[in-house]
Amino acid sequence: MKPHIEKHFTAGDAVRDVVIGMSDGLTVPFALAAGLTGAISQTHLILTAGFAEIAAGSIAMGLGGYLAARGDAEHYAHEQAREENEIVTMPEAEAQEVREIFQSYGLSAEECGTVVESLRRRPKDWVAFMMRFELGLERPEPSRAWKSALTIAIAYIVGGVIPLSAYILLSNAHSALRLSVVVTLVALAIFGGIKGKFTGVPVIRSALQTSIIGGLAAAAAFGIARWIS
Repeated sequence: MKPHIEKHFTAGDAVRDVVIGMSDGLTVPFALAAGLTGAISQTHLILTAGFAEIAAGSIAMGLGGYLAARGDAEHYAHEQAREENEIVTMPEAEAQEVREIFQSYGLSAEECGTVVESLRRRPKDWVAFMMRFELGLERPEPSRAWKSALTIAIAYIVGGVIPLSAYILLSNAHSALRLSVVVTLVALAIFGGIKGKFTGVPVIRSALQTSIIGGLAAAAAFGIARWIS
């Protein structure tokens, strides 16, 4: 018999970071360049401002990702310490919580009692069980904070270079803007399709959603930038 092999997507955090960085990288520098195009015609000035924004934006986004991941790790450590204390100071209350969790899955009182007694003999497993099934928390990866920061920052830089590439290729700012619109929308569609493939969402639907949402965000930012300029 051919062994059954289950394939599950397990890189959700990394994909989330890429989505955060790439989506902002594609829209924010584009909006800045588009707004500046309405005010000035020198492409070198637009590029200077655009790359300065990419540098600042990637640092800010990366730092935000780092702090968020650190916050998750600190929250997990705090809750773990609390659970470790509770199974010592109030074991009966914690045991009852275990029973209630298993009863919600349809186990009988006798079956629950067997599991509770088994967990009582293994405090570390008891705490791990409570962290996951009572609080819904997964242990964070130790290097998660730095990985999140780097992934978001790099994705932001890659996304930001795409709309600015038109201004590198063309000297006329208005022609560059038209090309930038096309390139950015195509990049959003490709990015959305790839994201859909990894997350299990239909590729075409994901591509359309990403293009529409990213396009609307870029259009709104472009309108505000033009209004201000």
